Amino acid sequence: MKNVVQIKEVNSSIKNRREFLKISGLTVLSTGLLLSGCNNNDDLILSPNSTGLTSKYGQGHFPGIKDGVFDLGAGDLGVLTYAYALEQLEADFYTKVVNASGFTTNFTAEDQQVLQDLYYHEVIHREFFKTALTGALPNPKKQLLPDLEFNYGSLNFSSRSQVLATAKALEDTGVAAYNGAGRLITNPDYLLLAGKIVSVEARHASAIRSLINPNSKDFAGDDVVDTTTGLDAKKNPSEVIAIASGFIATTFTALYLP
Repeated sequence: MKNVVQIKEVNSSIKNRREFLKISGLTVLSTGLLLSGCNNNDDLILSPNSTGLTSKYGQGHFPGIKDGVFDLGAGDLGVLTYAYALEQLEADFYTKVVNASGFTTNFTAEDQQVLQDLYYHEVIHREFFKTALTGALPNPKKQLLPDLEFNYGSLNFSSRSQVLATAKALEDTGVAAYNGAGRLITNPDYLLLAGKIVSVEARHASAIRSLINPNSKDFAGDDVVDTTTGLDAKKNPSEVIAIASGFIATTFTALYLP
C-alpha cells in the first residue's frame, strides 16, 4: 500500500529553498506504520461503547463519538489522535500566517523563509497522521478525528510580533506535548515516529525564539530547558488541551488520556 502526502499550495512569492522532509521517505515510513497498526480483527473485541470496539490489550477506548461528542480515545491510537489534533492546529496557524496580506511586507526575508518552512513541515505532519490513522483505525469513518475548526480571536496575522509570540507558544507547547505523551505509547514504531517529530518541533521552537531575540540564549531558554537536568519540559494531554483549547473551536473530549 502506498500513501501519498500532498502539500497545499502557498499564496506567497517566496519559493521553498530546501526540502526538510523527503515525501518519498515519509511515504515508506507511513506504510510501515500502517502495517503495524491495530487493524486485525483478532486484536479487537466487542464492547458496549458507541464505537462498538475496544482493544483487547486493556488500553481503553478507541477514538470516536461518545455521548454525542468526539473523544480522542486511549492507548496508542488515542495518543496519535491527540497528536493529529495538535498538528491540525499548527498547520492551520501557519497556513494563515503565510497567506496573510502582510506576510511579504511586515516580515523580514528570514522570517518569511522560516515561517514557510514551518508551514510545510506542519502540513506534512498533519497529513501524515491523517493517513496513518486512516489505515490503523478499525473504522476510520467513525473513529478518525474530523477536521477541526479554529478561532484565533483578535490575533492579527499581519503583525510580526503577534504572530511570532503565538508561534512561540504553539511550538513550546507542541514540544512539551510530545515529551509528555511518549510514556503513553507502547508500539515502538509509533514511539519512533513521535521521537522524530518532536525533534523537528524542537527545531521549530528554537528557530522562532531566535527570530524573536536573535543572538541570545533564548533558543534553549531556562523557561523550557531545566537547568539541573538539561531536559526539556513535558506536559500531559490534559494540560496541553487546556492551552490549545483557546484556539480550537471544535468541541472534543479526552476522557481516557491523563
